[in-house]
Amino acid sequence: MKAGQGSRVLITAGGSGIGRAMAEGFAAAGHPVWVTDVSAVALADVPARWRTTAVDATDEAGMKALFAEIAEDWGGLDVLCANAGVAGPTALIEDIALEDWRKCVSVNLEGCFLAAKYAAPMMKAAKAGSIVVTSSTAGQYGYPNRAPYCSAKWAVIGLMKTLAMELGPFGIRANAICPGAVEGPRMEGVLEREAAAKGMTRDEVYAGYASGTSMGCFVEARDIANMAVFLGSEAARLVSGQVIAVDGHTVNPDPKV
Repeated sequence: MKAGQGSRVLITAGGSGIGRAMAEGFAAAGHPVWVTDVSAVALADVPARWRTTAVDATDEAGMKALFAEIAEDWGGLDVLCANAGVAGPTALIEDIALEDWRKCVSVNLEGCFLAAKYAAPMMKAAKAGSIVVTSSTAGQYGYPNRAPYCSAKWAVIGLMKTLAMELGPFGIRANAICPGAVEGPRMEGVLEREAAAKGMTRDEVYAGYASGTSMGCFVEARDIANMAVFLGSEAARLVSGQVIAVDGHTVNPDPKV
């Protein structure tokens, strides 16, 4: 199957948040979806028609087994949404433990790497495919007190650029979506930790993030999902190697509010 025409779609970390919204978007567009999540609990309430696998995106043996199952059951893969990520610590660089740094970078970067590593052979065989990685506006600008996350999300863009060059001759596209501040539980945790780090209230930090965009807003998971569905479609057949922000237009990544 060609991407965009009944495409077979894999979404990592698809049990909740942005990944769940991506899965819902692709499913609504008529595509079969397969979602993974590190938590089996997060997968318990997904629609019965979705395929699911509980796997850690950084576990190479588990990811290899996942793609072997996809090859056996689906015969290939058309769209990969490498979406697994964690927010990581909010702290000054001198206060970040190496263990916390490594965990954040591993999930955000190695999770994308392993998914792409095992998706690439399938897509090469089909001479078609779309890889969508979830980066962040943090991967475009950087943010204070978020060194591990920002570093990993910048690296994800570098990985995507390399994939676009390496896989383009096989008809495979690669792009990065950079969400801004996304409404939801994970962002709430970021707001609370940043408020504590800066001696501000949660609402002050929230207002600061919103004021840093020309549209004065946070975004919703469905906004990211809509872009992913587009990038996986035939409408985006010549869009590759691009870094696309869905953020309400960031004009000041660190507003002092």
